[in-house]
Amino acid sequence: MVKQLDHIGIAVENLDESISKWCSLFDLKLRGKEEIKSRKLEVAMLDLEGGPTIELIASAGTGSTIDEFIQKRGEGIHHFCFEVQNVEAAIKTLAEQGIKLVSEEPQKGAEGSLIAFIHPSSFNGVLIELKQKSKKN
Repeated sequence: MVKQLDHIGIAVENLDESISKWCSLFDLKLRGKEEIKSRKLEVAMLDLEGGPTIELIASAGTGSTIDEFIQKRGEGIHHFCFEVQNVEAAIKTLAEQGIKLVSEEPQKGAEGSLIAFIHPSSFNGVLIELKQKSKKN
């Protein structure tokens, strides 16, 4: 089901300051930055040579899931994301195995991807994202 570790999501309060810090300290390259209006998020993808992408996630409006996360836990690791061939098939397989999902339907993610989240209670307290890349990527 899983192809590879795609990225590590990190919740941040200030996206631009965080981009600058991560890129300058670790020589990461900013691949792109976008707003996901439907989820009130702003994300930046930072490429690490030979490793998974670092996805910085900030709130783009009050009431976003990142707002709630930062208020409860502060900035930090939010999730691990695994690339899958077919996110709908992965959701179905996991549900059949009794794995708790955050949502039964895929959502639009960054870079035109389809995503779904596995509830942390099913994976040792870790939020897991499943990502089906866009045909363009």
